[in-house]
Amino acid sequence: MSIVRLEEVADRLAIQDVLCRYTRGIDRCDEAVLRSVWWPGAQADYGSGTVDAGDWSGEVVKGLGTMLRTQHFIGNMLITVDGAAAEAETYCRAYHEVEGNDGPQEMEVGGRYLDRLEKRGDEWRITHRRYVLDWSRNGPSTAQWDGPLYGGLQRRGARAPDDPSYTGA
Repeated sequence: MSIVRLEEVADRLAIQDVLCRYTRGIDRCDEAVLRSVWWPGAQADYGSGTVDAGDWSGEVVKGLGTMLRTQHFIGNMLITVDGAAAEAETYCRAYHEVEGNDGPQEMEVGGRYLDRLEKRGDEWRITHRRYVLDWSRNGPSTAQWDGPLYGGLQRRGARAPDDPSYTGA
């Protein structure tokens, strides 16, 4: 039986926090939050080649801001910590609703983030990310916003700074 060190538990929790901040930055289109997960000079490859992660952050926020809504959900996390370096494989499902020629369209993807992270001082951030697409599903949106089930739910997600997580509403 291996002994779990408290520092390793703290490192794993800090890494999970970095990954959760990434999803918040993406879905709220909050570029400052998104940039905070990358070390300067970090690289990202979402399948079409390696780019500077900071530059990518600015571009993806612009692109996602044109969508009606998004939600990235992360799940299974395998994290290996080795001193001030770590690797993580994190499962992700991402929902996107966009305006199409025939009305709103849904795009959903399932994949994994393969990350290398470094701890500098007391802070963990990503130094390199590769995204692996495992599946996708696309079609007309089935979202409903009115009627007896959804019409009364007035607190709705929004982009920064209007989202309830920013406003406290």
